[in-house]
Amino acid sequence: MRLLIIEDHPDILANIVDYLEAAGHTVDCAYNGPGGLHLALTGHHDLIVLDIMLPGMDGFQVCRSLRDSGNHTPIIMLTARDTLDDRLQGLRLGADDYLVKPFALAELEARIEAVQRRARGASPRLQVADLALDLDTLRVTRGGQVLRLNPACLKLLEILMRKSPGVVRREALEAAMWGDDPPASDSLRSHLHLLRLAVDRPFPRPLLHTVHGVGYRLAEEDRED
Repeated sequence: MRLLIIEDHPDILANIVDYLEAAGHTVDCAYNGPGGLHLALTGHHDLIVLDIMLPGMDGFQVCRSLRDSGNHTPIIMLTARDTLDDRLQGLRLGADDYLVKPFALAELEARIEAVQRRARGASPRLQVADLALDLDTLRVTRGGQVLRLNPACLKLLEILMRKSPGVVRREALEAAMWGDDPPASDSLRSHLHLLRLAVDRPFPRPLLHTVHGVGYRLAEEDRED
């Protein structure tokens, strides 16, 4: 997805951008209300993450201006003020969801995906060949057979399925899994080994492929020469 983040706190903004880019999204940024409104009106974005407390004009004003202009890009509002009035005001102005600081980056990503699914009326399901992942129940099947995956393998599988048939770089997988604090041991390789055992070992055609020196891809055929 192409996302617009409007947030005036530089550290929070940097953390959000790093996390979402590592997950494969394209991210545009604005540090104040007028700049964010300009980017939202002149660019094309799949979703906007909008802080309420902004210089120039606050998030409520930005949201109102976008909706009054006919811009219906989904909006998730961020705030440090966890009051019912604030939440109701944002939703009444046209925001699609609301997240209170501090929040886990994984929760923000999950809410972005959920809002996008609702906006598109999309099924919460990813599929590559005969491998399927239900994003609501986290049920994984291949050829109708239920696969049992631990949480780390589930996260890796989701990232690879969303990017399929593209390649996900090793460093992007590590950042998505552990942020700026990856474990000292080669945990990524271990989790990918477990994922390959579950997804490929019982089946005649492999789907998980190593692109040597680059990363990994999930696809029906290995197109690497």
